[in-house]
Amino acid sequence: MNTATPPWRSASTATAYTPVQARRTLTRNSSSQAASTTATEMRKRVEWPATVRDYVQRSFVPERQIPGITRADMEEKLKQIITGAAETNHLGAIDWKTLPLPQQIIQDERNAALASVTDMLSIGPGGNDKPSPKRKSADISTELDTRCQFSVSAATNEPPPWRTGKFHDSESDKRRRLESDGKMASSSKFNNNLESRKRRFETSSSPTKFKSPSTYSPHDDGSQTPEGPVIGRSQALEKRYLRLTAAPNPDNVRPLPVLRKTLDMLKKKWKQENNYGYICDQFKSLRQDLTVQHIKNEFTVLVYEIHARIALEKGDLGEYNQCQTQLQGLYPMKLGGHPMEFKAYRILYFIYTRNRTAINSALSDLTPAEKADPAVSHALEVRSALALGNYHRFFQLYLDTPNMGAYLMDMFVERERLSALACICKAYKPEVNIRFITEELGFESDEQSARFVLDHVAEHLLQERADGVKLLTGKCGLAFEQAKNDAHRVIDIKGQI
Repeated sequence: MNTATPPWRSASTATAYTPVQARRTLTRNSSSQAASTTATEMRKRVEWPATVRDYVQRSFVPERQIPGITRADMEEKLKQIITGAAETNHLGAIDWKTLPLPQQIIQDERNAALASVTDMLSIGPGGNDKPSPKRKSADISTELDTRCQFSVSAATNEPPPWRTGKFHDSESDKRRRLESDGKMASSSKFNNNLESRKRRFETSSSPTKFKSPSTYSPHDDGSQTPEGPVIGRSQALEKRYLRLTAAPNPDNVRPLPVLRKTLDMLKKKWKQENNYGYICDQFKSLRQDLTVQHIKNEFTVLVYEIHARIALEKGDLGEYNQCQTQLQGLYPMKLGGHPMEFKAYRILYFIYTRNRTAINSALSDLTPAEKADPAVSHALEVRSALALGNYHRFFQLYLDTPNMGAYLMDMFVERERLSALACICKAYKPEVNIRFITEELGFESDEQSARFVLDHVAEHLLQERADGVKLLTGKCGLAFEQAKNDAHRVIDIKGQI
């Protein structure tokens, strides 16, 4: 008897046995005609149309795969679709060319399951709301007078970019959020450099060179300056940033009084327009003018601190790291600023990049007085909680982060949630209430924690019971363990994976 492999199985996964039709009745049938009829039916059942086989082949094309949906899930769904069509004699009636692929059907089912869980949570007992983690900030207009935790959120009520991706409805949104968290610094810097090169070739004016040769040395922002400082003469408040390839022209450099006016203007524009591309370009130009004039004073520290806070809030770790590096050289000069605030950021930044050597170096430089500072003490407690695997303490610290440290913690809190869930799945079996996960892992609501869980496991592992929504921890431990391993990849010094 001729038996074919089901179309939803690839050649590599085909079974090595011959399927035998199960008996459907206790009546013994020895008729040769009945046997012949059964064999004919089985042969017909495995003669799949070409359109069906083409549908199966398209399902396994690599470009059409959706993260989070395994091959086994797709094969099971294909089996349901094709077997169901065959049993109801609809194989020829279905338009297989336009029928959604199994991975898309699975994704739609998961979204529908999530919607039902969300509806149930919205009317469930006990309520869902949980206070959001505080993001302490002050208006930028007070930066020159008071300690500023700079944040556009206070002016526009908009969350930072990685916060806006909390409630995704699809795996593609999840993918975009991960790419945004891990690669924003790289793409932002690349685009800025590209625009800078374009502007340099479009401008009609070129830097005026000194008549006599000078010795140059590299400085921050990629600029080069002669041995002596340049004395700027420009009165323009705005100036595009261009990487210097020759000695700077004093007519294009702004002196310190003009730079102070520029900073006031940039603070107002940032609050009103929230245009990060423009603000970042203007701050880089401002920093360049400070560098070529060898200006290192309290104003220089202020400029780098403000730019660092803006970059931190917008997730531009490449630019933040440049400012942080320069501040580490300026603080020992006792020029003012907020060194304790940025020492805490520095520790959290190294925790994010998993740079143990840098963490050890930063810790060895701390004095007892610095360790007692609230911001630095908090960062040290975060490091200790992670070193001990104490996720309960870690998420308590996450919800009570001083200054703008929460923006840095937001960048690695997801991977720590995956580590915690992998641990919970080992310690709590066979199930836990979704409310327990919400409270333990610092989520803002049961809905948010449910969405996070469904981003990594199948929807049937989150079930509604009489006493609430339950996560079947006994069956999803392996999935969270794998997700944790993927998340804990090494991060380079710029915050890129």
